[in-house]
Amino acid sequence: MKKILVATFVMLALFSGAVSAQENIEKNKIEFLLSSVENLKGAKFIRNGSEYDDGKAAAEHLRMKLKTAGSRVKTADDFIRLCASQSYITGKPYMIRLSNGKTIKSEEYFREKLKEYYLTVK
Repeated sequence: MKKILVATFVMLALFSGAVSAQENIEKNKIEFLLSSVENLKGAKFIRNGSEYDDGKAAAEHLRMKLKTAGSRVKTADDFIRLCASQSYITGKPYMIRLSNGKTIKSEEYFREKLKEYYLTVK
């Protein structure tokens, strides 16, 4: 009986450590995405038809949405889908007008950045 309890405890500790490591990986991905928009130069961020010049303000808004979403955001994909793609109130997609004049949906931008993340961690 004692061996079973010890084995169960060890398995739970290992599982808990694996879950915690995965959570940290996802947090790092989300922070990478937030930093990418925060440091995006010459871009305009379009939310509900209004343009904003400041990547820092855009990142702060997304951090606020992330905090509000709470435990619903477990992965970088959740972050993109639930926080960074569209207005919760109007349903309108967030847009980014890049410095070259091209306007893209923020979801497209973040999905490309997530691909870059995977390339940099390999």
